[in-house]
Parts: sequence; C-alpha cells; structure tokens
Amino acid sequence: MSADNAAWLLYAAENNFSTFDEMIPAAYKKGLSHKNNKVAIMYQVPYGMPVQDLQQAAAAGYFVFKIKTGYPGTTAEMLEKDMARLTQVHHALKDLRTAQTPNGKLIYTMDANGRYEKKEWLMRYLDHARKIGAFEHILFYEEPLAEQNEEDVSDTGITIAADESVHNETSAIRRIEQGYKAMVLKGIAKTLSMSMKIAALAAEKQIPCICADLTVNPVLIDWNKNLAARLMSFPGVGMGFMETNGDMNYRNWKNMQGYHPLAGASWTQPKNGVFELNEDFYQQSGGIFLPSPHYREIIQQPH
Repeated sequence: MSADNAAWLLYAAENNFSTFDEMIPAAYKKGLSHKNNKVAIMYQVPYGMPVQDLQQAAAAGYFVFKIKTGYPGTTAEMLEKDMARLTQVHHALKDLRTAQTPNGKLIYTMDANGRYEKKEWLMRYLDHARKIGAFEHILFYEEPLAEQNEEDVSDTGITIAADESVHNETSAIRRIEQGYKAMVLKGIAKTLSMSMKIAALAAEKQIPCICADLTVNPVLIDWNKNLAARLMSFPGVGMGFMETNGDMNYRNWKNMQGYHPLAGASWTQPKNGVFELNEDFYQQSGGIFLPSPHYREIIQQPH
C-alpha cells in the first residue's frame, strides 16, 4: 500500500499533476468523476460495544452503524449471538432520527467477513431482522458468505456488497454475476491502483461502491476520502460512504490529527456523521500532495 501510494505521487510529480483529479488515468476517470459534497461515516459497532456508546454516537450525529456479525463459534452459536446483537442494537437505536436520510431513520450495515458458509443462514438472520423491524434500516450487508460460496444473492431482498472475495476485476465480475449489488473498495489495503480498476468496472455496471478503512491514520483517511468523494452517490442516500475508525483504536488520535499537513481543515472533521466536502477539499486533494512536517522530521532523523 505505501509503495503504491508513493508510486502514484512519483507519477504525479513526473507529469506535473497537482490534484487527485489530474492524477486519475483516462481509463479510470468514469468511475471517479463525481463530486460528492458529503461522505457518510460508517460508525463501527464491534461485538462488545455497549449500547450506550451507540446512543452517544447517534446523539453526536452519526447515523450509519456498521454492525459486526459472524460471532465466533458454531453456526448455531453464531446465528444466535448475531440475532441477539441485532435485537440489542435495534432496540437502542430504532426510535432515533436523523436529518441526513430521506426518511429520517438511522441506517444499519453489516459485515460478516465471509463467516456465513450458506445463504440459508444469512436468510435466517434477515428473517429475524424483519421480525424485529430492523430490516427496513439495512442499507447493505458486506461479504456475508464465504469466498468459495457460489450461491446467487439477488433474492435476499437487500444489497449484498462484495469485499474480501474481490481481489481483482475478474473476481469482481464473478460476484456481480452472482447478484452482488455493491463493491467495497480498499484503497489502503488493496492499493489505490486496484481500487481505481474496480471502481471503473463498477461504474460501467452501475454498481455503487463504498470505501473501507482498516484503521488508518488521519493522512491515509484522506487518501481514502479522495476515492469516496468521487464515487457515485449511494442510491437512496445521495452521498458517498466510508468507514473510518482510527479514533476508536489509536490512543493518541488527537495528536495524530495534528500531523496532517492541513490539520484543522473543515473537511478533516466529522460533522453530524459526515465529512462535508467543499471546493477547498477538491482543490487541495485532501492534502495528499503536501508533506507532513512531523513525518518528514521522523524520516530525516539520524539512525
């Protein structure tokens, strides 16, 4: 990932490109031609997070809750715990409202990282979601089925997003043929290069994309944000989507925010569950072309 980012910056320097838009090769521009003015932040909900934390997040303006599924254990144990967790989360959030969605309801997404080996298990989970009234909150479900699973998912009643099983354009096409209606781009883990290729393919097929984070620092958030900002708005919501959870996982997150070359810019700060993007963000390309004094000093220190 670091080598790929460095190669892109070298490519930009060699060609006198100073913005992300200039840097996008012609073959991939169609997939990254939009300019969202908002990117929704997917608030991570791990297994053990207290529901009070979710309510506090909603009070702070977050409205997209990414619920971890696929509890460890046997299939029966996994389903029982996943369904109980959804009941718990939904009970805490169901009556809360937001101004960020057309119907005012909060959004749920799920991510099982391929833990469900058969579609029938997924359908049991979704039946439970219907039973408790949570189904209408679900926008999409990331990678519920094991990678080797070849079942068609077009009849699940929700958008299924492909993530870990998409390694390249060939595997992306295979998932689309199996009824997957969204793609997860990992500009950090799977490189910007591969993400651009998949984004172009998805745009051709009218498949929306979202961006995952993998707990990165504030500078890398804006590499990912440059992707999310330029993707087709997610249907029904009218904005881009990205996961970012560094503030939950880094002890010195506030200090790290200060290492961003454009620290304090409005578009680096979450506001009511979104990053609000203005023309300055696009002109500055999220600051990715600017050196960070902090990291430069580290590199220049004698070893």
